[in-house]
Amino acid sequence: MLDQRLVRDNPEIIASQLGRRGKAVDLTKLQLIAQQQRNLEEQRSGLQAEGNRIGKEVGLQIKSGTDPKSEDIANLRKQGNAIKQKVSVLEDEEKLLSSQLKDQLLTFPNLPADDCPDGTSENDNVEVRRWGTPREEEGLEEHWLIAERLKLIDTERSVRIAQSRFVTLMGQGARLERGLINFMLDLHTKKGYREVLPPVLVNTASLTGSGQLPKFAEESFRCAEDDLWLTPTAEVPVTSLHRDEIIPSDQLPLRYAAYSPCFRREAGSYGRDTRGLIRLHQFNKVELYWFAHPDHSEEAHQQITADAEAVLQALELPYRVLDLCTADLGFSARRTYDLEVWLPGAGAYREISSCSVCGDFQARRSAIRTKEGKSTKLVHTLNGSGLAVGRTMAALLETGQQPDGRVRLPSALVPYVGCELLQPE
Repeated sequence: MLDQRLVRDNPEIIASQLGRRGKAVDLTKLQLIAQQQRNLEEQRSGLQAEGNRIGKEVGLQIKSGTDPKSEDIANLRKQGNAIKQKVSVLEDEEKLLSSQLKDQLLTFPNLPADDCPDGTSENDNVEVRRWGTPREEEGLEEHWLIAERLKLIDTERSVRIAQSRFVTLMGQGARLERGLINFMLDLHTKKGYREVLPPVLVNTASLTGSGQLPKFAEESFRCAEDDLWLTPTAEVPVTSLHRDEIIPSDQLPLRYAAYSPCFRREAGSYGRDTRGLIRLHQFNKVELYWFAHPDHSEEAHQQITADAEAVLQALELPYRVLDLCTADLGFSARRTYDLEVWLPGAGAYREISSCSVCGDFQARRSAIRTKEGKSTKLVHTLNGSGLAVGRTMAALLETGQQPDGRVRLPSALVPYVGCELLQPE
């Protein structure tokens, strides 16, 4: 959430920065609400101070011998009661304005970092680097053909169980998925991440704190009878691990690696990637998440990106890194590096991880602070997929496919799957 002081004192900064995202906003009414709310706050504070002074005066006079039933004491108490009534009225007005202000601010995305590339579409994303040599040959199959031929997935029965865009992993496919999850978690925990297995169901406050609500309500699955939603990413529950907390500065950064099933409606994406493992309503993911000191969030962004890249390198999967332009940033992000893995069968790079620094955007929504001495400040949060498991499987199948129809696995994964080759069962 954006700092309401910016709305009140420097709305032109917000308008300019959101303009870089391609969003035109008129903050005149919102600035007026923020100013009125601040004025009410100042009036209330002044009255409360006067009420406290009168209360102390009553106590001092009674202590010095004045009759508690005297006219002077009665007048002071009358003044104090009148102030309390005024404070109560101001508090109600202030809460109303504060609620209106917060409701509006929750709909605004984060402001892009100054060094985030400007752009109007994903075509303006900037390639930073590449790793590995993409496999480019004629006649390579796409991953769903390989998976169906090796009987790794059963799509037809999945539709019977649920609906389209769900898959059931079978035999070697299920073992490969499980092996990938364990491989990723082991790799990250060896680097110092603390493993987390969070709830799959999350409440509205958790989704709001991470920035998913109210923006992405239509893309989320909700339990109608409860204030619970199926989590779209482990970023949501991990953000709320420290909601409404003060983290001592000497404990920062806190680094978590969280495995979770993820659920998304994928609203607006119908007709895209309707086959295979790229765009599903349910998928598994290992998420990397940092709570960082604000002075070190930029270097943390470089590190969390490198940690996600390390998975692709260990699995011998060629990829490229893109610095997303302002128009392609996610709602909560200040700056994002996308990792795109090479899919030889498709002959294209496809996103497999987004590593984002969110500044204090999520921390303000979730009231997560750090303390140094007597002063407190909001922490910075960062997140990145480390990695999306289904998309990693897709890349492995296409990259490792052999002329005889089998699939060779990278050596680092063999101990987790129990074989070097996937073959017809």
